[in-house]
Amino acid sequence: MALRLDTSIQYLKGVGPKLGDLFSRKGLKTLGDLFEFYPRAYEDQRAARNISSLKVNDIVSIKAQVVAVHSINMGRSSRKMYDVVVRDSSGQIHCKYFRVPYKGYFERFKPFTEVRVVGKVIEYRGRIEFHHPDIRDIEPDEETQDALIPLYTEIEGLATAKIMKLVRQAFAQIEEWPPEALPKWILEKYQLKPRKDALKEIHFPDPNKAGEYAEFKSAAQRRIIFDEFFWLELYLASRKTGFQKEGAPQIQNKGEKLRGLLQALPFEMTGAQKRVFSEIKADLEKPHPMHRMVQGDVGSGKTLVSFMAAIYAAESGYQSCLMAPTEILAEQHFKNAKKVLEPLGLRLALLVGKTKAAERRQALASLQAGEVDLIIGTHALIEDEVQFANLGLVIIDEQHRFGVEQRGVLKNKGNSPHFLVMTATPIPRTLAMTVYGDLDVSIIDEMPAGRSPIQTRVTYESKRPQALQFMLEQLQKGRQAYIVYPLVEESEKIDLKDAVSEYEKLKEQFPQVKFGLLHGKMKPDEKEQVMEQFRRHEIQVLVSTTVIEVGVDVPNANIMIIEHAERFGLSQLHQLRGRVGRGEYKSFCVLIMGYAVSEEGRQRTEMMEKTSDGFKIAEFDLEMRGPGEFMGTRQSGLSGFKLANLVRDMQVLQQAREAAFEVLRKDPKLAFADHKGLREELLREHGPAALAGIA
Repeated sequence: MALRLDTSIQYLKGVGPKLGDLFSRKGLKTLGDLFEFYPRAYEDQRAARNISSLKVNDIVSIKAQVVAVHSINMGRSSRKMYDVVVRDSSGQIHCKYFRVPYKGYFERFKPFTEVRVVGKVIEYRGRIEFHHPDIRDIEPDEETQDALIPLYTEIEGLATAKIMKLVRQAFAQIEEWPPEALPKWILEKYQLKPRKDALKEIHFPDPNKAGEYAEFKSAAQRRIIFDEFFWLELYLASRKTGFQKEGAPQIQNKGEKLRGLLQALPFEMTGAQKRVFSEIKADLEKPHPMHRMVQGDVGSGKTLVSFMAAIYAAESGYQSCLMAPTEILAEQHFKNAKKVLEPLGLRLALLVGKTKAAERRQALASLQAGEVDLIIGTHALIEDEVQFANLGLVIIDEQHRFGVEQRGVLKNKGNSPHFLVMTATPIPRTLAMTVYGDLDVSIIDEMPAGRSPIQTRVTYESKRPQALQFMLEQLQKGRQAYIVYPLVEESEKIDLKDAVSEYEKLKEQFPQVKFGLLHGKMKPDEKEQVMEQFRRHEIQVLVSTTVIEVGVDVPNANIMIIEHAERFGLSQLHQLRGRVGRGEYKSFCVLIMGYAVSEEGRQRTEMMEKTSDGFKIAEFDLEMRGPGEFMGTRQSGLSGFKLANLVRDMQVLQQAREAAFEVLRKDPKLAFADHKGLREELLREHGPAALAGIA
């Protein structure tokens, strides 16, 4: 049979049903999938070295013999670190693993086994070693020493040599290649290789270009990386084009209530707040709906800007809604709105899970009758029974907590309402261009006057008594404190302190201090009661989990102690730290590390000590974790990258984005003959909805 890209992989000579099933479980079903199973690294056997000649930061290939495999408990937890010790005639070196690549990985390495180790040499605690190198048995049919060998993600039972052989067979037997999807002008402008050539060269690289391949800068890799970015950017560009075709509520007025707000404020808005609101106001006055994201660090004043947008909408007779991810945050916004907006005559409502039935009925009836200007709530706002009379503006806080679908539900409750999404999780520019590429971005990059910088210190469990003593000194000055734990209750599986039992211990240890407890398993009423007591200073120290990550604003609280800080993500640590430094008092954040801390955990907490700039922290976080983990599972588009890397390939991303938007400027309907492939690929990847904006 004639082989094509969509031919099932099991029809390739040497595969068959059994091996085909193994490939299928790894998502490799067709020959096209096999060609897109890209090497994750390359082994330059010409750079093979012996252990004694290794230098820090070298990427090397060594032939060695296994001495021993050790598993080491990480403190008192159930986590283990693995250490494979190897040697050659010149010396020995440790290969450390902080996670298991797959079950049975380390059982393969018996003492005296001959292996090849490929990885980057690093210095750790004064000696050189490898972290997570590739280790494989020396294969009888291994390529010659002058080759550049591709290294593939492990598939149980399949050696690299076998995968290379199958890929070579597939290239030799395939008879039909689809035409180039990218138009000729894009290939020429960005100097891109034909896709067929790029695919072949990635699997069978030129040994003379080993350096380029190692850094993912070869022409073949660049073509594939460009493709991966381009198709996402074209989809986002088509969405944005679609937004601009929709009619939108016309929001234009004299802004009298806005002037009233500005006169009543007890402080001067920052220049960044004024700039961002002027961008929002310009959007609201356009004939197509705003789709804007406001980024701003914790405490930069995003909420005030969103309230100003709601006032402006109300003056034109339109309703607004503000959706927050937690009840605590929704209630905090509602309290602030009552202070700021009610005096101006805006009619407000609150809708959360615990809203009593009678209050809920009243709020829904008033909303439908047009007697509410701004409703603030949680996911409760997207329920079917929530109906608006004239929804003109949707505000979503902590955008990363919600999926695209929830945005869509709210959109359908109005006639193409304006969208304003806010996030206090700073998003690096690369991610903003991909995940939120259909949104315009505004950044509040200035903090209000009077916000004191937060002094951050990393310490260890052994110094915990000193940290608590420092807290007591602050309490004696009339301040308040947070102590945050990673768990609600004690766990047999994970050896970490928990909020409930530590709360009891602290009460016993410091009977003179008024402690309160807050965690996610408490009922909403209980949570609110504790928070109110903390606000009124009836509680001096709030013992909590990450439930206080957003929405808690107590200016008198100036010290944050985070236990087992190595177990929190950077974004979480940054958000938690943002709960202090909200008043006039000098503020402190103490990060207490556990007994067994990985190198990654140490780097995270060191970064928190170095800077309070959320964008620098986010860039570092993205480099460490990669985009999928950084954004969570809700955001689409990132999982499709097989070769592209948002940190490493920023320049190619910019080119791909530029090309995608230029395509739609030249040909808004993708009707040109040489854009036929673009239309077909967009339809294949994203379905008919992808063409809605350009039809």
